[in-house]
Amino acid sequence: MSYYLSQEVNGKSFDEVIELVTAELKAEGFGVLTEIDISNTFKNKLDVDFKKYKILGACNPKLAHKALSTEDKVGVFLPCNVVVEENDNGNIEVSAVDPVASMLAVENEALGVVISEVKEKLERVISKVK
Repeated sequence: MSYYLSQEVNGKSFDEVIELVTAELKAEGFGVLTEIDISNTFKNKLDVDFKKYKILGACNPKLAHKALSTEDKVGVFLPCNVVVEENDNGNIEVSAVDPVASMLAVENEALGVVISEVKEKLERVISKVK
């Protein structure tokens, strides 16, 4: 089982893909709580050049509330990370955590229903980013 969902995007700039991903997340009820620019961080902290790479911390408040009400320690897995990166071929790749795979160790059947819904929403986001 893979730990992420992913799709490569052709013909769009990095910034266009960030905007598209953000819009698709919003359409699925997610907001972006954090945005980590790995390229800038590595340059500023390590003086190392790195490809364009951003981590978007996405949260769907309704589903997060359901999940935390079912299993309060599940917060260690939040928010759902979505990565936008520029590959060597110039194409942009969008990846998201597979919440089902990441929470295999959590033994709470009721949580499975919520996590499956989160995965379905993230799959739709990834599939619509073209």
